[in-house]
Amino acid sequence: MIVVQVALPVPLNHTFDYYLSDNMLTPPIGGRVRVPFGKRQLCGIVISYNSKSEVPENQLKAVELVLDDETLFPKNLWRLLLWSSQYYHYPIGEVLLHALPTLLRQGKATKLSPTWQWKITECGERINLNTLKRSSRLKQVLSLLQSRSIYQYQVIALKLSKSVLQTLQKKGYIARYSIEPISKKWQSQFLVSGERLRLNSEQETAITAIREKDNEFSPWLLAGITGSGKTEVYLHALENILAQGKQALVLVPEINLTPQTINRFRKRFNAPVAILHSALNDSERLSVWLGAKQDKTAIIVGTRSALFTPFFRLGIIIIDEEHDSSYKQQNGWRYHARDLAVLRARNENIPIILGTATPSLETLLNIQKKKYHQLNLTLRAGDANLATQKLIDLKGQFLKHGLSKLLIKHIQDHLKKDNQVILFLNRRGYSSALICHECGWVFECQRCNHYYTFHQNSYQLLCHYCDSQSLIPQQCIDCGSTYLIPIGMGTEQLAEGITDLFPSVPVTRIDRDTTRRKGAFSKYLNEIHAGGARILIGTQMLAKGHHFPDVTLVALLNIDGALFSNDFRSAERFAQLYIQVSGRAGRSGKPGEVFLQTHYPEHPLLLTLLDRGYDAFSRDAMEERRVTMLPPFTNHILIRSEDQNNQDSQKFLEKVRCYVVEHSKNDSRLWILGPTPAIQAKRSGYFRWYLLLQHPSRSYLKKLTEKVCFQLHSQPGRRKVKWNIDVDPIDY
Repeated sequence: MIVVQVALPVPLNHTFDYYLSDNMLTPPIGGRVRVPFGKRQLCGIVISYNSKSEVPENQLKAVELVLDDETLFPKNLWRLLLWSSQYYHYPIGEVLLHALPTLLRQGKATKLSPTWQWKITECGERINLNTLKRSSRLKQVLSLLQSRSIYQYQVIALKLSKSVLQTLQKKGYIARYSIEPISKKWQSQFLVSGERLRLNSEQETAITAIREKDNEFSPWLLAGITGSGKTEVYLHALENILAQGKQALVLVPEINLTPQTINRFRKRFNAPVAILHSALNDSERLSVWLGAKQDKTAIIVGTRSALFTPFFRLGIIIIDEEHDSSYKQQNGWRYHARDLAVLRARNENIPIILGTATPSLETLLNIQKKKYHQLNLTLRAGDANLATQKLIDLKGQFLKHGLSKLLIKHIQDHLKKDNQVILFLNRRGYSSALICHECGWVFECQRCNHYYTFHQNSYQLLCHYCDSQSLIPQQCIDCGSTYLIPIGMGTEQLAEGITDLFPSVPVTRIDRDTTRRKGAFSKYLNEIHAGGARILIGTQMLAKGHHFPDVTLVALLNIDGALFSNDFRSAERFAQLYIQVSGRAGRSGKPGEVFLQTHYPEHPLLLTLLDRGYDAFSRDAMEERRVTMLPPFTNHILIRSEDQNNQDSQKFLEKVRCYVVEHSKNDSRLWILGPTPAIQAKRSGYFRWYLLLQHPSRSYLKKLTEKVCFQLHSQPGRRKVKWNIDVDPIDY
């Protein structure tokens, strides 16, 4: 009898034994099988074989179906996933299935589906475009198709509407044809087709250093100021890797950054480039996944989960904006894509480039320990210069729509020169709260004990923590007054005020509310890049990686809350955000200005950033962390627990603390905090408690947590609470 150990997508950190029937093919390790589990049938991953099981033979169930005849995971990716399951203390079955596209988790075949292309029909060739003058979108797309065919992957790149294509198809002007997957390797047709930009000496030095070690594991920190041409360095590094017939993985922090990145790669290289992120449908994700595994794709550009794509011959990994917190998964399997990417590069024996203008302190510590190599880009590309930076002291000043008189004057000056202005306000909605003017009562989300945000456009109250909604009340629930007023300013209110101040200037607001619809963000970017005087209002979505050549003034309006926080990482986050936002100004030769409005112009963090820059800030922050023994000079594991009665979670974590003390053997270097209520004690109807473990040795914490987890899974009270373990947390 052959016993198969199968990892299943269930919250249990062990495998399950099944036996193979005599007439069944032996599944490969890393392949999928369908097995019975209780009253369900689940798709699982084969981990290993054995000739016997600890489960009595008469209780063993049989494998129902072998789904694969070869492993789904290349050897090095398999090692990475097994290791990360142990390091992050997360069930192996859920880790392995998380790394697969949804259709493969459901048991679908690993077959590359055909792609398709749009072509003009005879009717479409004969049609007079002037007859479509009432529909400019139809006319534009039909004109494009009269000159060329459009492939499936080009629909997004060309920013075409699927509904327009379908309308033209119904009219008989165009037709969609299926194209079978190409069997020919992309390497035979590879060439550099796009124009190379002229490099400065720092870029040439960086590219030469990377190329000298492009056949071995070599982690590089490409520390370049905003606008210094980091992407051009990426392109030159990729050119050498692709010329060797190897593939590349490029990670970006957000979906909105992928179109502009992928467009630059497609313009430069005659090679298949694919995009991979959560906005794709299941079929598209499977197609990209299989294309990389079967060597049909040269470059994958994607967000953090793209890290687990199986490549036929991976040659390099690039992580853009390596400092970004988006690389840390905040629910379920709480991995950090940057850290796992470095480990994957080591397993694959390939180079990895971590690019950013504001390196994380963890990465800087690795530089100090000489684990990484640092390359600096201190010059802006072309003839662009760094923007001048100024503080505006708000104390005692009259503000009009959140803007000081001095700032309004500078905005007018820049707009008169036909330039663009960015007003950064990291708070969406109309106002941060709705308050009763008579008694001071504030409308709160009962599920989170947090103020509702007032959204005027949709005329409703929204909780930005649990996404619950509430209608605007007609009167105060406490005193009955009808005098309800909004307090605090969000991007909606700012856009309304700016329109009053500058009625003839186009205003573009970019935040989560205005970019919900597919294609909305690309539409706004096209309007911005069209040029001319314009005011851009936005949240962090505007701060990351975008190139706006006509922006010459950037203003940060309400940042004082970020200067006073009980999170020790808040200063680092604010410094990174400030540098990223201010870097949008003066990127194309035009002189740029950055204004920061604050009531605390003497704050040491602001003075350091403006007078000495991010490098000086990071040195001071590193020394502060070293003295206080905070990460990255020590290691944290955060155990979270939540319930609906505010009692079971505390009791559960008190028991966990007892287990920790029992197994730690009075290690004086172990520091235990809690159980303690979370900073935001209630969210989505659950009361939340934390237990924090700190120790200078990562391996010690790992072994200690393994012992504690073993007892946790047998503790009766664990089913009364929702709990998780966060290794190397960044959100407290």
